Amino acid sequence: MAWVFLLLAGGSEVIGVTGLNLINRHKNLVSVSVFLLGMISSFTFLSFAMQSLPMGTAYAIWTGIGTVGSGLMGILFFGETKHWLRLVFMAMVISAAIGLKLIN
Repeated sequence: MAWVFLLLAGGSEVIGVTGLNLINRHKNLVSVSVFLLGMISSFTFLSFAMQSLPMGTAYAIWTGIGTVGSGLMGILFFGETKHWLRLVFMAMVISAAIGLKLIN
């Protein structure tokens, strides 16, 4: 169940960061609500996951999901660059998270 909580935490992190981007574009109640809901749920799910997963592994995977997910959201929905090196570095983040899971 801890891994489900960690995936939910990472997905919520992406929602929160997307909300932050929306706040920078349009300061309104919806943007602030998306940001707050995403961040509160992200930290809540992360704390549940860390009850049975090591802190270093949980944090690395949580940030990896947030980093890659936010990068993909920027590319898909906010017109950010699709440079091939950006995608390579995102793949490296995913590889590092998988590596941490394999040695744990």
